[in-house]
Amino acid sequence: MISKSKSNQSAIDIIKLSLRNNIRQYTMFIALISIMIIFSLLSDVFLTPRNLSTLFLQTAHIAILACGVVLVIVAGHIDLSIGAVVGLLGAIVAILPARYGIGIVPAMLITLVIGALIGLWQGYWVAYRNVPAFIVTLAGMMIFNGLLLGVTKGETVATSSVFNKLGQGYMPTLFFESTPRDMIPHDTTVIIWILVIVAYICLEFRRRKERIKYGFDILPKSLFLLKTFLVILLISAVFSVMAFYLGIPYSILILMAIGSLYTFITTKTTFGRHVYAIGGNKEAAKLSGIDIRKRTLWIFISSGILAAIGGIIYTARVGSAAASAGQSMELDVIAAAIIGGTSTLGGEGTIVGAIIGALVMSTLNNGMLLLDVGTTQRLIVRGLVLLVAVWIDITSRKKNA
Repeated sequence: MISKSKSNQSAIDIIKLSLRNNIRQYTMFIALISIMIIFSLLSDVFLTPRNLSTLFLQTAHIAILACGVVLVIVAGHIDLSIGAVVGLLGAIVAILPARYGIGIVPAMLITLVIGALIGLWQGYWVAYRNVPAFIVTLAGMMIFNGLLLGVTKGETVATSSVFNKLGQGYMPTLFFESTPRDMIPHDTTVIIWILVIVAYICLEFRRRKERIKYGFDILPKSLFLLKTFLVILLISAVFSVMAFYLGIPYSILILMAIGSLYTFITTKTTFGRHVYAIGGNKEAAKLSGIDIRKRTLWIFISSGILAAIGGIIYTARVGSAAASAGQSMELDVIAAAIIGGTSTLGGEGTIVGAIIGALVMSTLNNGMLLLDVGTTQRLIVRGLVLLVAVWIDITSRKKNA
């Protein structure tokens, strides 16, 4: 009887600890579900496969950019230039084939290299010249906006239909053709759907086994299975939307690959642990032998490369490059990272959280557009959401302290 009581108490303590340590992540999921329920009640179109698929397309480039910005913010910095960099690199990848006859693939590779060089440039000033990232990236925003205006000459540069498939297209079927009207699931999407679920289950059980091996606290088996089931349900909900429409967009496939890679980097590599250590306590990280300058430089290079990928996908989705591209995009990207649980004080944040945060921002924008809400009201709502997210971050930090 005593043993059972202790076991129950232990389970309750573990649940309370999990809730306290992950309050921002749980709040984020609750907010996303609540927003979706509200918009589904107000609009008959919102939950249709076509609109949700469009929503995913609108989220892809923001989520990719947020993956890079998470590392920047976790390390205790900020990147205000991300929107201008996306606009400039998107213009470069459009101009190279249109004006100079360079192939699409070489143009994208050149764009990636330029993105890395931009990250190297900004990282150098932050890491080796000790200029605050706020100032460096603010100056970068002005410089890259000026370069964008110069390379486009104020004109709109159209991109080819082949290139546009990267931002607008969907993966083809493998075995048989299907359309949304047939109500037959997209076979390629179903295969990836199954693989993702199997991979998730294997990772969860492996992580649980490791925690048991090293004597860490774990959830009771019933709660662990319930959590696993709910996550599988969420994954299935997302994939079913795509499976019964046109399948997985290429941009979402790229997002999945980048999200998986950066999740691995932040959780399983020495570099990832160093980034969190730098953001948590810079002096302690320095005393422990971490090369802070080198790590900071690579963080900004990473952000520049993802800015190039985001710029390519964004340009392909809209089908053109213009001098106005990327304006205010940095606000959505930073907001996505913060709403997803990345602490403004550094040291905390997850890639999955940033992706969910990007989905929250895109869902708000998409739903308000369907309801014909004006630009003024949309900006006010998104600003308030960001304010509340930062407030939750600061409040949860004080409670944990």
